[in-house]
Amino acid sequence: MIEFRVDKLSVLVADNNQEMGRTAAEAIAADLRKLAREKEEIRVMFAAAPSQNTMFEALCGLKDIPWEKIVAFHMDEYIGIGIDRPQSFRAFLKNAIFGKKPFKAVNLIEGDAKDIESTISRYEGMLREKPMDMIVLGIGENGHIAFNDPAVADFNDEHLVKIVELDDICRQQQVNDGCFATIDDVPKQALTVTIPAFMTAGVLHCVVPNVRKANAVKNALHGPVGEKCPASILRTHDNAHLYLDAGSASLLCNRME
Repeated sequence: MIEFRVDKLSVLVADNNQEMGRTAAEAIAADLRKLAREKEEIRVMFAAAPSQNTMFEALCGLKDIPWEKIVAFHMDEYIGIGIDRPQSFRAFLKNAIFGKKPFKAVNLIEGDAKDIESTISRYEGMLREKPMDMIVLGIGENGHIAFNDPAVADFNDEHLVKIVELDDICRQQQVNDGCFATIDDVPKQALTVTIPAFMTAGVLHCVVPNVRKANAVKNALHGPVGEKCPASILRTHDNAHLYLDAGSASLLCNRME
């Protein structure tokens, strides 16, 4: 296991996906236990992606996590995809964690709502009540966090939730992840929580396996901080942690010597 820091961001490189997921889960659990000693309610936002699977599996197996205090949120959803569809991020998270543990509450983004603007207003209103205590996220192949692709990312966005057009790299990733058969099957629009909501969270745990993410990780850590690689903003957060495996860290050798 290798650890180093880039600006404010703590980076940990595990040998493989399983070790990465287990290490991230243990750190997340430790923070949740600490928060439970300080608060009666813990606000946590989760990413929905196959990249999170080993972490979710490990997290669900750990003991003494204060699930009954956690109010859960998620960060994005396709427009027009119902929760009954396997591609739905709500369905993914229900299967991965929301349906497995006794959360205090789970707040879902209804991407298939008839009135999308009302959905945005409702979810944004909940986010404005108070910042997240923790966000568990990933990084996309184009460097996105949530569905803040480079073309739509705004570090100073006035909105906390918005409609976005998904770029082709992002849509192809959904095919690469096995969620859709072809890029034509992937919706072109989604709802996403914006970057300012991430930056007000108390702690960020970012879980990023797979060699397909190596270039995005390199850009996030080595390139300039800016919207061309939205994940680069993690380097400016006061309490952010990035977990990589050998594949996703494979272009960082010069930083790990």
